[in-house]
Amino acid sequence: MKVLVTGAAGFIGSHVSKALLARGDEVVGLDNLNDYYDVALKEARLARVTEAGGDAFRFVRMNLEDREGMAALFEAEKFDGVINLAAQAGVRHSLDAPFDYIDSNITGFLTVLEGCRHNAVKHLVYASTSSVYGANTNMPFSVKNPADHQVALYGATKRANELMAHSYSHLFGIPTTGLRFFTVYGPWGRPDMALFLFTKAILEGKPIDVFNGGHHKRDFTYIDDIVRGVVGTLDTPAAPDPDWNSANPSPQSSNVPWRIHNIGGGQPVELMRYIEVIEECLGKKAEKNFLPMQPGDVPETSASVETLVAATGYKPDTPVEEGVKNFVDWYRNFYGV
Repeated sequence: MKVLVTGAAGFIGSHVSKALLARGDEVVGLDNLNDYYDVALKEARLARVTEAGGDAFRFVRMNLEDREGMAALFEAEKFDGVINLAAQAGVRHSLDAPFDYIDSNITGFLTVLEGCRHNAVKHLVYASTSSVYGANTNMPFSVKNPADHQVALYGATKRANELMAHSYSHLFGIPTTGLRFFTVYGPWGRPDMALFLFTKAILEGKPIDVFNGGHHKRDFTYIDDIVRGVVGTLDTPAAPDPDWNSANPSPQSSNVPWRIHNIGGGQPVELMRYIEVIEECLGKKAEKNFLPMQPGDVPETSASVETLVAATGYKPDTPVEEGVKNFVDWYRNFYGV
């Protein structure tokens, strides 16, 4: 297939691009290389993908919200599939820069939908997030339950993506599948996420900020498991649900080619245990600065992945001890620590 991967210089996007190239797909990677975090890390990820892909990979630097540029790209390339991973991420940053989330996650996603609409794309897979569950406390989070009480703008924009995708699946028959990611971690990860922040601070002898007394639980999901789930989803285009009932509608399927799945590890870990694993891998204890829970945060996430398992055979099998060790080994090597 010829596949467009947006956010190709990002954490998940670079890994997904490499996996597609390894199996023989042609990949066009799109990213704007913004400075939300270290651009040098993004460039290093991109160089890794470029080296692996050779002539089968081409990089395009562009903003998703560039209407004319995106339209021209779709028309010129005629993609078979699209994996939309580009977005303005981060719950806490959305409190300070809300318009960034509307530009990238709403307007940008609309350009992707329009490109798929006008160029006969066979399947659009896009990143949603566990943050859409917001104020829900019924664990584990299930796509079969409503998710309409977001507590931060980031989650609200991703829920909007799911609804926008449904309208395009309904109006234009475009197969669309949204994946609600749960706390992805691993080598080449994002510097704004806990594992990266904690590892860097501990090695530098600086204190780490531990919110909610360390009692948070997160469904940490290793990057290799995520990649298998994303690629498996691309290969399984959404189809109308023959059992869908308009009088009692399912929140994760429809009478049009539209699906939503959770993609998580299925084994929530308390933040204090996560920190212990990092300390064990580093051979060094952390100095902890305990703080209250932050606005927009939720105390726990836990994923029911049964629908993704049924659709694709998805099977997350990387324990957090192994995943954190792999990250720490990468971090030491990449930064020469």
